[in-house]
Amino acid sequence: MINRLILGLCAALAGCVPHGPPPPAPGPVTYTIGNPYQIGGEWRYPREFGSYDVTGLGVIIQHGGDAYTADNELYDPDGLMAASPVLPLPSIVTITNLVNGYSVQVRVNERGPDIPGRLIAVTPRVARLLNFPSGGVVEVEVKLNTQASAALQGSLGAGPQLTAAPVAGITAQTLAPPGSGGAMGAAQQLVNTNNPGLQNAAAQLTGQVTVTQPAPGPLWVQVAGFGSEYDAARTMARIYGLPARLVPVFGGDRTLWAVNVGPYHSVAAADQALQQVLQMGIADPEIIVR
Repeated sequence: MINRLILGLCAALAGCVPHGPPPPAPGPVTYTIGNPYQIGGEWRYPREFGSYDVTGLGVIIQHGGDAYTADNELYDPDGLMAASPVLPLPSIVTITNLVNGYSVQVRVNERGPDIPGRLIAVTPRVARLLNFPSGGVVEVEVKLNTQASAALQGSLGAGPQLTAAPVAGITAQTLAPPGSGGAMGAAQQLVNTNNPGLQNAAAQLTGQVTVTQPAPGPLWVQVAGFGSEYDAARTMARIYGLPARLVPVFGGDRTLWAVNVGPYHSVAAADQALQQVLQMGIADPEIIVR
């Protein structure tokens, strides 16, 4: 009885329960793309990108215990890390808070967010650096650093990079929901021990914040990727009761078309419109800032 009381008292006191070292990694950190997967009715298609510069909504990663990221790094809430639904892992990106203009470079090493209409999720440290609001949702731009990403991925065994095309045969990982938090410094130790390429990438990510001109804007629900204006117009005709318009999207050597629904001036309103579009049977809507 006395022993049980002592153990119960010890467990109730902060810092009294001893914590052992983090568990060993399940394997080496690997270059990862993975298969398409679905979250909340929204399909996501991980692939390689020749370029990537996208706006949308950023959130904070929510974790509850020790776990590893999709490319086998130990998750560190104080790391310069992020989760993307589509970018190859790991990748180096610049995330900009469009509301205040704060930017910082981070390493994308996880899949997520697991909420429809969200572009990226960041660690609590990155959220503090970018001064995310208390609600944790903010308008962001995510821009791929193609040279740094290619160098990092090459150090992990990635082959020649293709331009904006899905890649078959690359190591696939189970696309579980984002992992959960480990001890501070553990991820850096894993990087230094097992992966010189990751060590170099981590050393280059200083956490230095740069400030650019803020560029907030209204939110739009976008259905993109139509090869012709006619196909986009047919989809727009299915979106009844919502303000929709056709928008040309210039990229590469041709013009694509998108259907934009909005504008909306709150996250709640944009989320509601996104759910309505999904309920109409229209695949893969996104929330963007324009």
